Amino acid sequence: MGKQNLTLLTDFYELTMMQGYYNNNNTDTVIFDVFFRENPSGSGYAICAGLEQVIDYIKELQFFEEDIEYLRTQKIFNEGFLSYLKNFHFTGDIYAIPEGTIVFPMEPLIKVIAPIMEAQLVETALLNIVNHQSLIATKASRVVYAAGGQPVMEFGLRRAQGPDAGTLGARAAVIGGCVGTSNVLSAKMFDIPALGTHAHSWIMSFDDELTAFRKYAELYPQNTTLLVDTYDTLRSGVPNAIAVFEELRARNKMPQKYGIRLDSGDLAYLSKKSRKMLDAVGFTDAVITASSDLDEYLIDSLNTQGARIDSWGVGTKLITSRDCPSFGGVYKLSAIFRDGTFIPKIKLSENQWKITNPGNKKIYRIYEKESGKLKADLIALADEVFSSDQPLLLFDPLATWKKTRLDPNTYTLRELLLPIFISGKCVYQSPSVMEIQKYCIKEQDTLWDEVRRLINPHIVYVDLSSKLYNMKTELLDSLTIMNKQSQ
Repeated sequence: MGKQNLTLLTDFYELTMMQGYYNNNNTDTVIFDVFFRENPSGSGYAICAGLEQVIDYIKELQFFEEDIEYLRTQKIFNEGFLSYLKNFHFTGDIYAIPEGTIVFPMEPLIKVIAPIMEAQLVETALLNIVNHQSLIATKASRVVYAAGGQPVMEFGLRRAQGPDAGTLGARAAVIGGCVGTSNVLSAKMFDIPALGTHAHSWIMSFDDELTAFRKYAELYPQNTTLLVDTYDTLRSGVPNAIAVFEELRARNKMPQKYGIRLDSGDLAYLSKKSRKMLDAVGFTDAVITASSDLDEYLIDSLNTQGARIDSWGVGTKLITSRDCPSFGGVYKLSAIFRDGTFIPKIKLSENQWKITNPGNKKIYRIYEKESGKLKADLIALADEVFSSDQPLLLFDPLATWKKTRLDPNTYTLRELLLPIFISGKCVYQSPSVMEIQKYCIKEQDTLWDEVRRLINPHIVYVDLSSKLYNMKTELLDSLTIMNKQSQ
């Protein structure tokens, strides 16, 4: 969860391949790309997250003596390779898209340029870190969007798949837009707001509900939110909450923040009735918070029904991304450095989405100059340079007859991949989580509403430069000829 050594957090075959490279004296510098093929949860976009933990992982990469001894017990690794591991550390370059950035399928989130043994080892951990946090950040952004400006709190720790998932998931959820988390450890580790009210057990521990509410209000006079559905929301919970608020008002001790929480039942109906009851006695600024198995679709539906809910506590379906439990990021070889240049490599598949983009690449993000909205992304080769004062022709790399011509000075460009490690040294300082959240909000503001809608969103095109497209086509043609000759 924090800075810890995760060197053995790898698939076993990464180590067996490393030994194969070692035994064959393969020290080639290679390029691997981390990318994903499909937006999660039917979304029109994704949000990348987890880079800070990737940096910590790379910095701490080393095999301790107990790691070497464990590997020796596997009876598969030779002593020469184990001796190599004793002095292992990362010496390569890493480029990455900053956390909180809007991203799309097929574009490299992380580019690793390193000797092949180093690049091979880090595959599993990078995918583990980036896949999870990007998934939860994306889910959180959808939930927050559905809430329409009402604050969303992350309440999922008890339902997360273990401590790491709960703690780093809360971090990612805040990046995606949640105002805080119930997870105290995550709040402490990442300096994010810790939030919460009380459970039904607090009410049940007293002889009656009214006394429980009074005691809670005495303990927390600055922020009194009362859970009203332990027994009967409208006949008991709300009336008793109102009674406590009236007592506080009579003593001129009204909390700065106060209200009720609904955790069960028909939230649309109960919130409307509760709002009328509170307003009727002058508590028009009382906040109504809702929890109870929420996700973006239910929140959107409740708002459509006119529910009078002011803030949301979202747990299970957010922290587990219940409808889409995997981000699907992959790590693929794209080039090998030989004879003074990078030789492009490509993976073939009968599924066109699984054919990789070869070569040493970078990403340009294209914005409409007038609106500032995101127009498209362009994957190009690393040595290509584009300028907004020149015309730009974009085309769909799958349906190449679909073309868009951008006139000079009608668009702006931004490169997405930034240097993170150069020659094994970290050259990037991670922002705080709350700084990343602010950046992420601005990123989402560059999307058209049609891209952000929850169902059947508009698809943002990720195009290839002509040079990259031609390279890919030539590789595909040459491999097709080679396959025919071998048959």
